[in-house]
Amino acid sequence: MRECFEIRDTDAGGRIGELAVPRADVTVETPALLPVINPNLDTIAPRRLAEEFGAEILITNSYIIYGTDDVRERALEDGLHEVLDFPGAIMTDSGSFQLAEYGEIDVTTEEILEFQHAIGSDIGTPVDIPTPPDVSRDRAEADLETTQERLEVAERVETGEMLVNAPVQGSTYPDLREAAGRHASETDLDVFPVGAVVPLMNDYRYDDVIDVVAGAKRGLGPATPVHLFGAGHPMMFALSVAMGCDLFDSAAYALYARDDRYLTVRGTRHLEDLEYLPCSCPVCTTHSPDDLRRLEGDQREEELAAHNLHVTFAEIRRIKQAIRAGNLLELVEGRARAHPTMLDGYRTLLDHADQLERSDPVSKGSFFYVSHESARRPEVIRHHRRLERLSVPDSLLLTEGDPPRADEFDECWRVEPPFGPFPRALSKSYPLTAEVPDRTDRAALEAASDGVSRLVEENPHAEISLAHRGWPGDVLECVPERVDLIDIDSAGDE
Repeated sequence: MRECFEIRDTDAGGRIGELAVPRADVTVETPALLPVINPNLDTIAPRRLAEEFGAEILITNSYIIYGTDDVRERALEDGLHEVLDFPGAIMTDSGSFQLAEYGEIDVTTEEILEFQHAIGSDIGTPVDIPTPPDVSRDRAEADLETTQERLEVAERVETGEMLVNAPVQGSTYPDLREAAGRHASETDLDVFPVGAVVPLMNDYRYDDVIDVVAGAKRGLGPATPVHLFGAGHPMMFALSVAMGCDLFDSAAYALYARDDRYLTVRGTRHLEDLEYLPCSCPVCTTHSPDDLRRLEGDQREEELAAHNLHVTFAEIRRIKQAIRAGNLLELVEGRARAHPTMLDGYRTLLDHADQLERSDPVSKGSFFYVSHESARRPEVIRHHRRLERLSVPDSLLLTEGDPPRADEFDECWRVEPPFGPFPRALSKSYPLTAEVPDRTDRAALEAASDGVSRLVEENPHAEISLAHRGWPGDVLECVPERVDLIDIDSAGDE
């Protein structure tokens, strides 16, 4: 585990952690939001971010400071904390965003890291190459090689107590992201941003974002602090946390406010389209939409930015509570219904359920089956894997309901969709205490049949029968032929 990062609670791939930032002498609880501060334009003052919104850390752009004479001189003389008037930790970006936007910048990794250290940054960033999505593999590999060379340069720069980011690039090639993560993790650097995902998010390609993060996480390993660069909309925080991201930076609160846009966890609305304010933050409880529309431009922008921040920080707190309660994936399922592409992202997350299962706690409060996607959750995969550990008698009845002809078998086990078979003695164990709808859907039945198949394959010498309640024929076809099938409802009629 990185010395600066300690994990306290986990759920799926999400975790509550503590990021120690020694130069600021603070410890940041993650998941954490880093509001983006433009050194030349404060929509919400940094001191207010700390005192009103509870921001423990923010991010600003050292390249802008470096290139703005008066701000640079003040930062060098007084220090970044004094210039911004912020009591928490400050991360600085290096100019890589400008490099991506304009094609070149006039500073090296060594120069910008030394400058970040000189102005008092707490977490600095080298000049990496943010490769866009969908470029050729040759370009992605070449850009990644340059980024990795710069990480090695960053290791040699004397930065004292300043932590240093090790960005993970690789475009939309998960294997390159994995290799980049592995290389970054082998350095002496401290925090690991997954970069160049903003174009994917701007195009609502949340499924590709998840694949990119999953690749990076495989390379980085489970105990490194991961920052999702540019992920500013609260709609996708829960999904990203569930895949293992710990830090998010957001300029969205200010950019949207400048455009009269109002954030919710289900998306963004234009102020002119609102008749009601569906929020209980201080801005929304003291204003109506007409009140906000009547404000002068700068004042309206500030009030909207404040609302946007309240919504964003509230979602971070909600996610932390979900991790603590063990129901993060249920929150993700709810958020996934906000937009079809969010649902694509959630389904892609479940494609990586094997990866999530490694960090998912073995016991939680309760498992709620709330959609057919629930059948693919890590808990179901873990139960199927554990079937090989169970001792199976020579003859075994698996049954959904009351056991017909139970006296004909050595033992009688329960079979419950989506988990499948288990001994009755485990009925009070998580996740077999799951709350499942009475109207069992096809995905749950298919998952249960997979569990039956797994048990049968692990015990080739046992005689196993399955008593089911009218499972569809094509689901039953997935059960091994040697299993004796009993339709409980039909048997009852007889």
